[in-house]
Amino acid sequence: MPTANAADTTTRRITLPCTACGKWNRLDAARAANGPKCGACGTPIALDHPVLLTDESFDRVLGGTDLPVLVDFYADWCGPCKMMAPAVEALARGSVGRALIAKLDTDASPRVASRFQIRGIPTSIVFRNGNESKRQTGAVPLQTLTAMLDLPREP
Repeated sequence: MPTANAADTTTRRITLPCTACGKWNRLDAARAANGPKCGACGTPIALDHPVLLTDESFDRVLGGTDLPVLVDFYADWCGPCKMMAPAVEALARGSVGRALIAKLDTDASPRVASRFQIRGIPTSIVFRNGNESKRQTGAVPLQTLTAMLDLPREP
């Protein structure tokens, strides 16, 4: 019979493209705070900042990531999006290895924005196992974003 800690020993992965060379990397979430690097070019992969997603990368990142993923759907011209950006940054810093924090520019990636029927921005959506689990439209504080992820407290 499996113990309660059996799930804790399972490798949880994060799948991301390298921002420098574009090669895809599969990272161990438990080692995410150790400063992972691209396996092809050695460029550091920063997980303490939101990861930028596009129409091309969205499905592969969500499908290849075992952690909860919070995506901030935004636009560069949006005032409330700019007001919320520091909270999204802080959330990324505080959840390394426990959740993946990402941003998707709705103007640059209209297919994904349309697929999720983004009508107002900013919109924050939490995905678990690639499926939408929570959604919040409008600028919200860090505490609301943190509560959306519903992560266990760090030991």
